Parts: sequence; C-alpha cells; structure tokens
Amino acid sequence: MEDSIKRWTAKRKTALVIEIIQGKTTVSEASRSFDLSPSEIESRVDDARRGMDIEGDRGPSGAA
Repeated sequence: MEDSIKRWTAKRKTALVIEIIQGKTTVSEASRSFDLSPSEIESRVDDARRGMDIEGDRGPSGAA
C-alpha cells in the first residue's frame, strides 16, 4: 500500500482490509502508516468479515 494516499477510494479501502485479514499488516501499523483511527479501520474490517459470513451462509447457489 502507498504511504502517501490522499484520497481513500473503495478499492484502496478494500485492499487495506484484505491485507489486515490476510495478516500482511495490523490495524495498529495501518493506523500509523495512513493516519487513520484504529476504530475506523476495525470498523471496516468488521464490516468485511460480516459480509463474508453472509456470503458463506448462502453457499455457492445463493440459497439460504
């Protein structure tokens, strides 16, 4: 990820969340690197995890 991000697009937010979920970086490292609050980052990660849980519950066919 770039250290000098001026505008947070959805694509950049997603990339950061994926890096955190994959263990490539931590919330505290990202917070320091990108001058974001830890709670903002954790909220994004939590939202992503909830989204993945919803998708996993439906299975490949989309049926509940």
